[in-house]
Parts: sequence; structure tokens; C-alpha cells
Amino acid sequence: MQNKRPNRHDIHRMFGTLDDHRALEILDLQPSSSDLEVALAYLAEMSDVMGEERLPLSGTAADIYEIVTRDEPFEED
Repeated sequence: MQNKRPNRHDIHRMFGTLDDHRALEILDLQPSSSDLEVALAYLAEMSDVMGEERLPLSGTAADIYEIVTRDEPFEED
């Protein structure tokens, strides 16, 4: 990705059917493209060079992962 900050379109392109509220939460973190890519790799359960012993997420990538994987507090019937 380029050096520019990601926008809502980039977030939807990368994370698919993410609702606008969560996309805006991610944008509020002012993530770099690298932060998004790391979170996306964890979501895809990609392993790093250590194989099964994945390094824990930290920083903005961890915050993005939490936002994307968080359960909705209210479900419509």
C-alpha cells in the first residue's frame, strides 16, 4: 500500500462486510497501512516465521483486531 493514511474505502476493501461504525472506529485510531495488514493477517490466521508460536498483537494492530472481532452488543430479532 501507499504511504497515505487508509480511508473508509480501504478498510471496507480489506475487511469486507465491516459496518460503517466499526470502520470509523478504526479510522479514529489513525492506523497505517501496515497496521491494517497485520490485523488482517491475524484475522486470516496466518502464521509468522515462528509457525505455531505467533507473536502477540500489540499497538494499533491489536486495537483494530479487537474492533473487527468484537461482538455486537445488541442483535436485532
